[in-house]
Amino acid sequence: MKQEQALLSEELFGLLNGTNIADKQHEAIMLQTVGADMWPHTAMISVGELLALDRSNLRLGLWAGTRTAENIIRTGKAAFALCYKGKAHYVKLSLEQLAPLPGARFPGERFAATVTETREDEAKYAAITSGVQIQLLDPGSVLERWAQTIRELKS
Repeated sequence: MKQEQALLSEELFGLLNGTNIADKQHEAIMLQTVGADMWPHTAMISVGELLALDRSNLRLGLWAGTRTAENIIRTGKAAFALCYKGKAHYVKLSLEQLAPLPGARFPGERFAATVTETREDEAKYAAITSGVQIQLLDPGSVLERWAQTIRELKS
């Protein structure tokens, strides 16, 4: 059965469009999958691993052999959540594994994703002032790897 497509908000598309990743380096995204034991599994990813090609189609690049990658290969599903620009964002994805990219500088698992459901949450009585944020220990090398990963996800 074909999943219906949904659209990322303009805010999320702007965050995940692969541009200006140095300016977005502190944003952390909680990627959720379901393990073989049927328990939820959460991994933290970045704007250097998730690319919005448009508002309904994304690419995801993960390290090979991780539990997260294995869960996606097995189920074809994942969801991510993050707090950004004063809102909590929840996105469900349907994914397909992409073939390995010959000559990839940072080989891993690549996935094509379709947005199947989105939800935004904001309270009328409180502002979300931050979500999970990170501080890169070696920004130069990490940002270069992310830029390369984004180029490879566009392939």
